[in-house]
Amino acid sequence: MFIAEAWAQGAGAGGGSDFLVQLFPLVLIFVVFYFLLIRPQQSKMRAQKEMLAGVKRGDRVVTGGGIIGLVTKVIGENELQVELAEGVRVRIIKQTITDILTRGESVRGAKEGDEDEKPMLPSKPAAAAERKSLLGGLFGKKQ
Repeated sequence: MFIAEAWAQGAGAGGGSDFLVQLFPLVLIFVVFYFLLIRPQQSKMRAQKEMLAGVKRGDRVVTGGGIIGLVTKVIGENELQVELAEGVRVRIIKQTITDILTRGESVRGAKEGDEDEKPMLPSKPAAAAERKSLLGGLFGKKQ
């Protein structure tokens, strides 16, 4: 007798609003994921694509493996020639570049495919030439 009364009280007529209340946390989770994960990732990908589109001869770049080199030639849309050391040149895929350390100055009159001319490197500050040791660089030159 008590069980029948409990079942009778449990059946509600407002089923439409219960569905919306149950759906609200799922929608809220999706909105939070969009603003905290999806949107920042899209902007990061867009910035990486713009950076890779702007890679040119003379840029000092870092690859995904942590190798630092100087771009000597843009071979194609997806390929670069990078000089790792004096006379050591390798071909890499453009998408493996993670960062551009310094932008090279553009060489006037030189074609993009010329290998004979060295790209102009950014000028080093005069203070860097005066530093002889780590402590000298930290504390400066005595006067």
